[in-house]
Amino acid sequence: MKYILNLLLLVVVLTPSQAQKFKPALHLTKGDTYYLVSTGTSAIAQSFNGQENKVNITLSFRMAFKVTDVMDSVYKMEVRYQSLEMKIQMADTTIDMDSKKNSILDVPSSVIGAMMNKPFNIILSKSGKVRSVENIEKMINNVFDGFPQIDTAKKGQIKKQFMQSFGANTFKGILETGTAIFPETAVAKNDNWNVNTSVEAPAKANLQTTYQLIDVTGDFYQIHGDGTLVSDKDAKSAEINGLPVKYNLNGTILTDIKINKRTGWISEVNVKQLISGNVEISDSPKVPGGMTIPMTFNTVVTTTDTP
Repeated sequence: MKYILNLLLLVVVLTPSQAQKFKPALHLTKGDTYYLVSTGTSAIAQSFNGQENKVNITLSFRMAFKVTDVMDSVYKMEVRYQSLEMKIQMADTTIDMDSKKNSILDVPSSVIGAMMNKPFNIILSKSGKVRSVENIEKMINNVFDGFPQIDTAKKGQIKKQFMQSFGANTFKGILETGTAIFPETAVAKNDNWNVNTSVEAPAKANLQTTYQLIDVTGDFYQIHGDGTLVSDKDAKSAEINGLPVKYNLNGTILTDIKINKRTGWISEVNVKQLISGNVEISDSPKVPGGMTIPMTFNTVVTTTDTP
């Protein structure tokens, strides 16, 4: 009897010490629509011929993600931009594009306005990885086809910039910042896990992030991420304004994420990104001998699910 009592006492003592395990993941419902509302600012500094040039970019958008089908471990989703605003400030020039503007004289705003509520599709795994992005290039092409008044050569250049800014790879990287964060196995509070992803902006790069389950409340998981970003050395040179360029960048990305326990969808994400390095412009008739430009990117982004 004494042995049994001692065993029961041992069980009672040990039970509270067993950390409770949780398995954060996406649990979305077919037919439901989920939202992301985001605002980000990026301060870019570059040294050119001994002078420092600064560019400030503000990007805000609202997107709707409707679950059209649930298959095994993936979700089919129909995605639509509902609003989009971008402001670029450099030296004495300001470019302001806003989808809510309605003026035929403001062609850039009219172009992004035409993108609103045009559907494209993604396949998103329950672990938050974007398996594919479909029809987004087709959507952008159709938008530009609706502006025959734009000079053909200029249209091609602008469309290429739009593809770089809003195309499939860039979209995938932006979305996975807040969704590709889930552990493969159940974790306890304060446990760590690692996730590797790729990003396309400001350049193609590999991102390695260590996440930690900071807190668990009645409705939310609170997760923190410490990420290290390094340019993909095997990436092909990009083209900017007709110039072949290659980015050599590295930096850190700090992420604080609030996840809805029931759905796994983002409730709030705060990202701080500090990247530095240089851009190499290859030898060309426009830049004989080539050029190396030191650059830094300081970016802050806040995203919520507010509809």
